[in-house]
Order: sequence, then C-alpha cells, then structure tokens
Amino acid sequence: MRNQTDFFTSVFQVVKLIPRGRVTSYGAIAAYLGAKKSSRVVGYAMNASHAIPAHRVVNRLGCLTGKMHFSNPEEMERLLQLEGIVVKEDCVVNFKQLFWDPSVELEL
Repeated sequence: MRNQTDFFTSVFQVVKLIPRGRVTSYGAIAAYLGAKKSSRVVGYAMNASHAIPAHRVVNRLGCLTGKMHFSNPEEMERLLQLEGIVVKEDCVVNFKQLFWDPSVELEL
C-alpha cells in the first residue's frame, strides 16, 4: 500500500504542473515517473484525486476516457472548454498541439 500511495502522490505532483489549456496522457505521466507500463495505475490515481486538474489527463489519443469518474460525465469536457480546449465527440481537438509531455517539459 505504501508504494501505491507514493506513486499516487508522484502522479498528483505531475498533474498539478500541467499548464492551463494543455493536456497530457496517462501514459506520458507513467513514462515520466519511470513506470512506462503503469498508465492504468495513473488512471486509478486520477479516480482517487481531489483538488488537482485531473480533467487535463486524457488517453493516448486525446479522448476523455476518464469522464465517467467525474461527478457528472459532462464535467470533464466543461472544465476543458473553460480553459479554451475544444472537445468534439469526447476527444480533444488539436490534441498533438495541446499535448504537454512531462518528460520534455520537466527536468528529472
């Protein structure tokens, strides 16, 4: 349990650094944390998160696969739109241009 708690804490720290108006993926966070095959665990962390911008974390294609874990399934899209991010059919438009890669943007 301790290792999972530490990993979740690390995930939360990265998510807090995602700039407003940008998105990243579960896999990019996992890779940055040295756990490339743990993108699903990053998703679990998002489900357990409070007071972090979890809406900025999407799947590798830019789709809002975590939307069902918000209080309202439309909340994730609404929060992204408030930041100027366009969502169409549950996927971020211009995902590649808006993608924030912590492995590139942050120093290890």
